[in-house]
Amino acid sequence: MTRIRGEFMGMKNKFLMGALLLATSAVWAAPAATGIDQYELSSFVADFTHFKPGDTVPELYRTDEYNIKQWKQRNLPAPDAGTHWTYMGGAYVLINDTDGKIIKAYDGEIFYHR
Repeated sequence: MTRIRGEFMGMKNKFLMGALLLATSAVWAAPAATGIDQYELSSFVADFTHFKPGDTVPELYRTDEYNIKQWKQRNLPAPDAGTHWTYMGGAYVLINDTDGKIIKAYDGEIFYHR
């Protein structure tokens, strides 16, 4: 009985090790974001508020003072016509000029991307 239990435990351990190896190799095989895509944010916090694409930014961030005109120096893509970059809570945020809706956001670390 002990021998059978030992063989069963050995098989169980081998199965678990194989499953673990398979799971970890799948994680390593997942493609990593490259270039500036690695800095793109699906949401961020600024002024104690959670923001995501589609949300409207407060008026302050729509003023000329917050309009980032030197977007190239910050490694940001060129804004499309009718949009501009602003900076909120450590994130660079692309917003629509007319209504202040968030189009895209990048982590502020993009500034150091080379």
